[in-house]
Amino acid sequence: MESFFNLNLLSDFLSTSLRLSVPLAFAALAGVLSERSGVFNIALEGKLLAGAFGAAVGAFMFNDPFAGIAVGMLFGALAGTCLAVLGVTFGVNQIVAGIAINIFVLGITAFLSRVVFGAQANTLRLPGFLRFEMPYLSEIPLIGPAIFSQDLLVYVMIVCVVLVHLFFYRTRWGLQVRAVGENPSAADSAGVSVAGVRYGCVIAAGAIAALGGCYLVLSQVFLFSEHMSAGKGFIALAAVILGRWTPVGALLACLLFGFFDALQLRLQFNYQEVPHEFFQMLPYLISILALVGLVGKPTPPAAIGKFYRREAR
Repeated sequence: MESFFNLNLLSDFLSTSLRLSVPLAFAALAGVLSERSGVFNIALEGKLLAGAFGAAVGAFMFNDPFAGIAVGMLFGALAGTCLAVLGVTFGVNQIVAGIAINIFVLGITAFLSRVVFGAQANTLRLPGFLRFEMPYLSEIPLIGPAIFSQDLLVYVMIVCVVLVHLFFYRTRWGLQVRAVGENPSAADSAGVSVAGVRYGCVIAAGAIAALGGCYLVLSQVFLFSEHMSAGKGFIALAAVILGRWTPVGALLACLLFGFFDALQLRLQFNYQEVPHEFFQMLPYLISILALVGLVGKPTPPAAIGKFYRREAR
């Protein structure tokens, strides 16, 4: 553990923590957007995977990572549309609908990846984004290489957090979303379309969550493999709760999970005689602690998970 006191290694550790938190942050941000409008988003895992598959297809077909982002967000938005149709229009239990979408995406991406990529699915290297150093800023000791030597999607994630925060607390539309999530009847009486707001938030959440999958493919591993989201969507759900359904809070929670994920990787390297599965439990233990509310009793939006029918007011 003495390596932690080496400035370069500590900077590399912080950089790894940030990179590992990026897919979680995109998914958690999507969870905040959806659940503040009153729709549970258990489907984050499926949306991450849909985004990863779409990114791989777009990058493979057009040999361009930006095309991968476009197709990935489209696939994520489609998954979000499915959740909105089931949960907002037909009143299906939103948790059940989310689980169904997760299972469906897991199966359909495994099937389609073999159709599109064939046997080379796990070996094909796709075009992606490389890290670049910002002049002068990347030379700041400790935090410079960690923050200012990242790839494009890391900075997109930070911009998204700022934009969603401003959307919620500085715009009339954001106020409408919060009103629908807390009291849809009152919002409806004020002339707000509850279904329209929820549709917009859930579909946008699908596209944002998909960016997390795009990051996995286009910035981390440069290929698509089955079930590569590996439970990150569920950790993001814990981050939404830990962050009290706020964009900045969710980001901080994801950075915490990213920190412990990087720590378990470092511990695996330093203590190779210990079974690696023991250290891999670390970020999941943190997410469980968040879910059971050891950091305080969470207060979700009052109307979350409740089907709203205008005629039943």
